[in-house]
Amino acid sequence: MPRTMETLSSSLQNALGDALAESFVRLGELTLVLKPQHYAAAMRTLRDHPDLRFEQLIDLCGIDYANYGDGAWEGARFAVVVQLLSLTHNQRVRVRVFCPDDDLPVVSSVVDLWPSANWFEREAFDLFGIVFEGHPDLRRILTDYGFIGHPFRKDFPLSGNVEMRYDPSQQRVIYQPVSIEPREITPRIVRDESYGEGR
Repeated sequence: MPRTMETLSSSLQNALGDALAESFVRLGELTLVLKPQHYAAAMRTLRDHPDLRFEQLIDLCGIDYANYGDGAWEGARFAVVVQLLSLTHNQRVRVRVFCPDDDLPVVSSVVDLWPSANWFEREAFDLFGIVFEGHPDLRRILTDYGFIGHPFRKDFPLSGNVEMRYDPSQQRVIYQPVSIEPREITPRIVRDESYGEGR
């Protein structure tokens, strides 16, 4: 029989103590916000504590809060969000931790706790530039090795920084600066004033 949200929330507050910065329920799901300095220890508690037992990491992703809420956001720019599942207690929880430094976003890796986090953390590193301290093999997973920047950051140029093409004279693929001029794209609107009349 699944526990109520109140019971789970109480168990989490007792087990996590000072590591918990905030918790709230939205759309029927409990979200925990952990302090970054306690992230690794709190995640171990979430997995191992007998009242919690979140044995399975379902998902991990990065978030860029730049310009969030039309620029009203005043907190840290980058966060990591983890979805955990307790098979023992039939409960889910969302965990969010903010990276304390916007210029070099770093949080602890949880690969040693949940091996399934491996590629998720590599993806967040590749696309957002979030560094996972202690990750055994943190390298790009979706973009090319020579790729410049992190494409899911809000300040990444829409057309990118470099493009690659095959050069027949060199008989190989080469990289060069992007040749597309950035521009504002406004859709063309065609209006037929008599549309829908007399039909």
